[in-house]
Amino acid sequence: MAHAPLLLPLALFVLLALAVWHDLRARRIPNAVVFPGTLLALALHAFLPAGAGLPATAMEGVGFLSALGGFALGLGFLLPMYALRLMGAGDVKLLAMVGAFVGAGDILAVAIATLLAGGVLALVAAAWQRSLRRLLNNTYQTMLHAGLNGLADGIAAPAVASGRLPYAVAIATGTGACVLWLRAFGELPL
Repeated sequence: MAHAPLLLPLALFVLLALAVWHDLRARRIPNAVVFPGTLLALALHAFLPAGAGLPATAMEGVGFLSALGGFALGLGFLLPMYALRLMGAGDVKLLAMVGAFVGAGDILAVAIATLLAGGVLALVAAAWQRSLRRLLNNTYQTMLHAGLNGLADGIAAPAVASGRLPYAVAIATGTGACVLWLRAFGELPL
């Protein structure tokens, strides 16, 4: 398979582009993108030889078990935010799909890069919509209640929502940044 090294990153970025397009258009990420994408990632990692993965040493040919672990870690990383109603289910499933592509060894770095990109996206969107004060107040209230009540009692939604973000943009940005970092430096800092 002469073009096998390009297969995984090409598939990942096409799937991310589809997710971003759907999220920007309809504010949802369809299962028709994430479920086949996850199965494709698991199948490719199961059948492609080592070194035929994403174009950097740390993400190449991770194998089926690491891809499955990346899926589970990606799912588990955003699941608490979904349980607190801070994020949609499609976002959680999309990061899980990315985890299946990058493997267990790199999903933490991708998730952290995604959270950073999401924070920047939230600030830019709030500033653009002139709701930055509301966003900061909601963040403060959420953190205050989480600290006082603990996660067992749950966190009440803010009285006035600060808006919904197309979080697929943050996931695609975080993933892209990690892949570019790997291309340049060969390993992620985490």
